[in-house]
Amino acid sequence: MRHRPLARALTALAALAAATLGAAAVPAAAHAERPRVQAAAVNYVALGDSYSSGVGAGPYDLSTCLRSDKSYAPLWAAAHAVTSFAFPACGGAVTADVIGGQVNALSAGTTLVTITIGGNDAGFADVMTSCRFGSTSSCESAVAGAKTFATTELPGRLDRTYAAIRNRAPNARLIVLGYPRLFETTSCGLLAMSSYKRTLLNEAADVLASVTAGRAAAAGATFADTRPYFAGHGVCAAAPWIRDVSGVIEAYHPNADGYRHGYLRALTAVTG
Repeated sequence: MRHRPLARALTALAALAAATLGAAAVPAAAHAERPRVQAAAVNYVALGDSYSSGVGAGPYDLSTCLRSDKSYAPLWAAAHAVTSFAFPACGGAVTADVIGGQVNALSAGTTLVTITIGGNDAGFADVMTSCRFGSTSSCESAVAGAKTFATTELPGRLDRTYAAIRNRAPNARLIVLGYPRLFETTSCGLLAMSSYKRTLLNEAADVLASVTAGRAAAAGATFADTRPYFAGHGVCAAAPWIRDVSGVIEAYHPNADGYRHGYLRALTAVTG
């Protein structure tokens, strides 16, 4: 009889220990049975013109589109281990080329689309030629014409392009990347364009960026402004990310550093 209190105490202690161990084991078991969360598939398609295909970065594929693995799109795809990657962007493309051909790479399974487009519609090459080799007045006239086109004709073309993308890839996130200012306006040597011409061209780039950003927003797309990332690295900078006239085709396009440190950073900033 004297030992019953001790026995009761030992029995209670054992019950408490069992309850404690059982409570500790439940979360562990529940954790072990919890299903593993898998990363969502990323099916990425990069559309657009030469600023997406990678003109200026080289080396290029064997197509006529001058696609480079050093462009921002393949760099982003490689860094994010995407499920699939298609790269129909093509140097010289206009909005009609995207609508009439490039969107064929899209599907309901596409989850991410990037694009640069509109510069060639606005006559990018002709404007640059007029300002680089023509008089100041011819440059003024070319820039004025491009601005007028950008604010009157281009919005409708962009709207139709983004609508075509949405139609083919209704489940995708659409990211529209803009064009950078191409020039620094500081002293640039005797053979360079005047500071005034460079200022005119940078102002045209600002108009194009504003129009593109507005139409992207209207389409529910994300606009990635590249201008802040290229600041201080335009033509005439100590460390330029834009090519001058060192190559006829590559002139006034980003170099490899421009795609990696300018465009890729702009895209990464909006994708996280």
